[in-house]
Amino acid sequence: MEENQNIEYKESWRDEYLRWICGFANAQGGRLFIGINDNKEVVGVANSHRLLEDIPNKIVTTLGIVCDVNLLNQEGKDYLEIVVEPSNMPIAYEGEYHYRSGATKQQLKGTALQQFILKKMGMTWDDVAMENVSIDAIDRDAIDYFVNKGIFYKRLSPEAKDASTETILENLGLLSNEGKIKSAAILLFGKRPQRYFTGVEFRIGRFVKGEADLLIQDSIEGNLIEMADKVIEILKSKYLISPIHYEGMVRVEPLEIPEDGLREIIYNAICHKDYSGVHIQMKVYNDHITLWNDGPLPDGFDMNVLMREHSSRPRNKNIASTFYKAGFIEAWGRGIKKIQESFAQANLPMPTIENRFGGVLVTIQRSPLFGKLYHGEPKNDTQNDTQKLTVRQRAILNIISKDINTTARYLSKALNVSLSTIRRDIRILNKMKILIYAGSSKEGHWEILKDIE
Repeated sequence: MEENQNIEYKESWRDEYLRWICGFANAQGGRLFIGINDNKEVVGVANSHRLLEDIPNKIVTTLGIVCDVNLLNQEGKDYLEIVVEPSNMPIAYEGEYHYRSGATKQQLKGTALQQFILKKMGMTWDDVAMENVSIDAIDRDAIDYFVNKGIFYKRLSPEAKDASTETILENLGLLSNEGKIKSAAILLFGKRPQRYFTGVEFRIGRFVKGEADLLIQDSIEGNLIEMADKVIEILKSKYLISPIHYEGMVRVEPLEIPEDGLREIIYNAICHKDYSGVHIQMKVYNDHITLWNDGPLPDGFDMNVLMREHSSRPRNKNIASTFYKAGFIEAWGRGIKKIQESFAQANLPMPTIENRFGGVLVTIQRSPLFGKLYHGEPKNDTQNDTQKLTVRQRAILNIISKDINTTARYLSKALNVSLSTIRRDIRILNKMKILIYAGSSKEGHWEILKDIE
């Protein structure tokens, strides 16, 4: 067989190969063959019977594990098979931790080592207790926000309103056995979580054609329990469109992206993020939106697995459990189904989910109707709309191109015409699919949809 994550060939024995055995034990287990070269040819070992005694003793003495060492023979040549079972505990070789990945051996260091040891111990990163951090670091307003949400969604009893901060944290499993505050408590409810974790940030940027065409950007900081609401609020006010229509006499302004599905995507990014890495990044383009969070999908998971019935394997189990009790997410991996249903109801394609750049990248297609606003609909008239613009309308676009937050009143004064004239020109530019106003009246901005000479 070819060398892979479970098989390695060596021509002769060297004590340094104990590192390979360490790597197999820390991963999925495997078999190390002594007396076979890289071409998978049996070359044999001359001292096989002595090695049958020496190798098992060195493995036990150095690594503290027991492996089967088998003597095999092919065409009169002895060779050895060392069978390594996966270990439930981290195995070290002279203070070093090695791991078998693919057909290579890697030495684990830094964050990778920390995550590996926590995983072997049945813990997650957000389980770690924080030294010298008191209950004063917790924001009671954030606790109350969580409790009110949990009661509303019937995940908590009404009596939780009267519980102390310590009781709430203890019931959520956010205090260690010694009563110390866990990392997840600071991330979820901390007054200033950025003081302890640099990756607690959600950045949003509005782009046109590429990353060089950045129009506006926002950075949302603070505790995780309130972050999704803040993100949705900013998306509604500055980045996404809410087309107005009437159902009977009722004015309806649904978000262009189904809000239930969008929230679920944002919740997933927050729950599954690796908080030892960089911030969450959302990029809003004319025809699509991307959302990236640090930390890849669990081993063995891809888009095909996610689209089928699957178990829930959150990177940060304490954060995910708290989000569930707040009513934000569903248990048993049902979030993808919820996203799928909401996008299907809105006649939008299901967002794609993939491992990219060491994290998870979600790509959301914007409404085709919205895309027409940006790209313009094809016309039978060969004359370009932009050639029909008046000098004043071009002047309006010129001013807006330099300040997307300018007002109609400023345009009126700058061009020395009445406010009603400016508003009429803006309606014309909007009808021509050249200019739109994105977001709310207080926090929105102008967007020019076509290149104007």
